Amino acid sequence: MSTTELLKRAAELFPGEVVTTAHVRHLDLPLGAGRLALITLDNGFDHTKPTTFGPGSLAKLSEALDQVEAEAAAGDIVAVAITGKPFIFAVGADLKGVEVLKEHSDALAIGKGGHDVFKRIAALPVPSFAFYNGAAMGGGVEVGLHASYRTVSSGVPAFSLPEVFLGLVPGWGGCTILPNLIGPSKAIKVIIENSMSQNKQLKGQDVFELGIADAIFEPADFLEQSILWAAKVLTGATVVEREEIDRGKAWDDAVAWGRLVADAKVHGAAPAAYKALDIIAQVKDQDFQAGFDAEDVALADLIMTGELRAGLYAFNLVQRRAKRPFGAPDKALARPVTKVGVVGAGLMASQLALLFARRLQVPVVLTDIDQERVDKGVGYVHAEIDKLLAKGRVNPDNANRLKGLVTGSLDKAAAFGDADFVIEAVFEEMGVKQTVFADLEAVVSPTCVLATNTSSLSVSEMASKLKHPERVVGFHFFNPVAILPLLEIVRGEQTDDASLATAFGVAKKLKKTAVLVKDAPAFVVNRILTRFMGEIQAIIDEGTPIETVEKGVLPLGLPMSPIVLLELVGPAIAQHVSETLNRAFPERFGVSENLGKVVKAGKRGFYIWVDGQQVLDPEVLALLTFGDTVLTEQQVLDRSLDAVAQEIGLMLDEGVVGEAQDIDLCMITGAGWPFHLGGITPYLDRAGVSERVNGKKFLAPGLASVPE
Repeated sequence: MSTTELLKRAAELFPGEVVTTAHVRHLDLPLGAGRLALITLDNGFDHTKPTTFGPGSLAKLSEALDQVEAEAAAGDIVAVAITGKPFIFAVGADLKGVEVLKEHSDALAIGKGGHDVFKRIAALPVPSFAFYNGAAMGGGVEVGLHASYRTVSSGVPAFSLPEVFLGLVPGWGGCTILPNLIGPSKAIKVIIENSMSQNKQLKGQDVFELGIADAIFEPADFLEQSILWAAKVLTGATVVEREEIDRGKAWDDAVAWGRLVADAKVHGAAPAAYKALDIIAQVKDQDFQAGFDAEDVALADLIMTGELRAGLYAFNLVQRRAKRPFGAPDKALARPVTKVGVVGAGLMASQLALLFARRLQVPVVLTDIDQERVDKGVGYVHAEIDKLLAKGRVNPDNANRLKGLVTGSLDKAAAFGDADFVIEAVFEEMGVKQTVFADLEAVVSPTCVLATNTSSLSVSEMASKLKHPERVVGFHFFNPVAILPLLEIVRGEQTDDASLATAFGVAKKLKKTAVLVKDAPAFVVNRILTRFMGEIQAIIDEGTPIETVEKGVLPLGLPMSPIVLLELVGPAIAQHVSETLNRAFPERFGVSENLGKVVKAGKRGFYIWVDGQQVLDPEVLALLTFGDTVLTEQQVLDRSLDAVAQEIGLMLDEGVVGEAQDIDLCMITGAGWPFHLGGITPYLDRAGVSERVNGKKFLAPGLASVPE
């Protein structure tokens, strides 16, 4: 049975596949180079529906290769090229199909099917070209790697091998071909480091500089220039030279470095990165078929894991649910926002001002208690714009326009009288914030939305003394503002639909992931993290060594240890949030005396750096008192997870968010919790913690596609 026939049979496993066709057309090349067969990948939708590869799509590509292979053998063509529809080259495997695979043999067949088709490109009797005209990810990158030569558009916005991020390996040639094309260090940066850094994307220029593409052209005439370049290659007018790959110790060192990167990210808790590195180590001798076989096995093994299913669940959350916030009011109720006010000019307020100006392109005015603070805040924004200009992120005209949009004033009436949206970012104390809102209500228009960036205080109480509390909404960002996507939008007891809809409309323009949250202490992320951190702190205070605690939570593969997170948040802020939650839920949230001592001493955390090594600060340890209860690493993990599971269960019972999926979306986008956990609830379900603590799972069967 031919490859095409096998894939058509496999397509029965993917009944919902949007099939990508492979159109073949013929062009006479310039310079008398001969006739080219150009294959265009297209799924028949506009650019909003990316081109993917399921078995049906692979079968269509195989059919096109049947045709061009015969034409090449007959001497009718001198080369074959592959490109994509406008804006999209191809974005890889059909992940919806991967979710339905239940048998290892079916998963293995999909891996082999992709290899069997893509290998035919490299085996053509004529040179092959890939013209990366738009976004390319996963299998979309890999299909081009099998070609003899590659060009890339400078306008390509996203190019990546994101498989490790999701819990897979680049299994259609990426682990094998890429290190042999550009060297293991560069390949590991793309496959491991970028992927595990929240799926960092390459731009077209990056693709060229890494050596993945042999030539780069501007978007306006990209296809024409690529075809001309191909003709020059075929006629010998252009000779493609590539760097020689060091296959000695440098290869082994690169793989070792990759393992350090993986350890730093997941601490061995997720297998995908390590399997990818094993394959890269194996293909040092250029045995491509052995590499392809290893990719097939690794791909099939990983498709059967809970980590992958949780990763796909997480992917669906950030790609789909995030675009349709649960419980958000009708967007038609949103009012236009043509001017924004920011109360406060500190670091957080200044970051907000920059974000509003860049995304909304409207005037933004900062105020504070004295001119020096106002000038400092505006100066910070202007300096950040200069940095964007230096990096080429904005052009000089845009930089000047942005600077003109951000101004400062001490006169709130003049600054905010015509504002449509004013957000406060002042000291986290209820009386201060109530005073700010009272002052604002006296000067803003009747329809102006008043937003608070509070991280833990009650929005309802903050609005309670106003004549119009219905205009107040929580608008909680996460630091750093420019990087973390989450925006917790908090509905107070009297917040009306128009104000809430306006807040969601602003969030969308800010390109933030907005989640509707009930006005409950610390909302979602800070409440879960504080419960988790509080349990960790209590375990330490009771007598378990910090080193044991750190090792105990390693299986979670968190982006940083709880103790390092404490330092990042700041002990004073952590203590403030714990005190807030202690007042609300004293039976579950304690306030650590040891943490109080750290704050009083002005220390940033438990660690210091000595000779490049992170060590426990002896001055901090001297401040602390410990009990004599020592837990094992497993007991540390169990106790901390039990606390988190209990808190999430209570939050869902209270209606803090609509569904468990919103908890996970918040933890992924606001706290950076790993995709391989699915945020948190799929992991708690899979590990049996949910049922142990709450008597039931968080997610309905099959919702996260996590095997039992």
